[in-house]
Amino acid sequence: SRYLDGLNLETRKQARFIDSRKEVIPLEKSVLIQYCDMQAEIKELRRLTKMTEERLEKIEKEGAVIDVVSGGMGGIQHFTVEGFPVPGYTKAKNLLISRKQRLKMKEEELLELTNQAEEYIESIEKSELRIMFRLYYIEGLTWAQVAMRMNSLFPKRKIAYTEKNC
Repeated sequence: SRYLDGLNLETRKQARFIDSRKEVIPLEKSVLIQYCDMQAEIKELRRLTKMTEERLEKIEKEGAVIDVVSGGMGGIQHFTVEGFPVPGYTKAKNLLISRKQRLKMKEEELLELTNQAEEYIESIEKSELRIMFRLYYIEGLTWAQVAMRMNSLFPKRKIAYTEKNC
């Protein structure tokens, strides 16, 4: 493939593609950091999407809004105006659509990064390290939780796993 032409043989073996951009990403541990960052970004996008959905529900539930405005006779008369807040509702609806599209796109990117992260972890020689990396990066456990899980997997180990030696 023409995307790999300029790379040396070792990099070609380790290269992976992100389909939407046809960008070559070398298989390296920075993919683990990208994976964690992408998870955080998706979590934030989900929070913002939920907030926008709640705002739309509130507008729909409240229905018509009422306001008092001044005018007529030199601004001394007061008028009650009632109506549905179409501009606010439309803006929130468009924002929700946009956020849902971005969320879907980011989730697809995360799937690709998950594959890359798992491939990197599988390339680690030591089995114990692979397990620790999988627990921390893929399953999202804290290092303390990783240590507890490792101790349950390897109960006969002379030196117990701790948060500091994981």
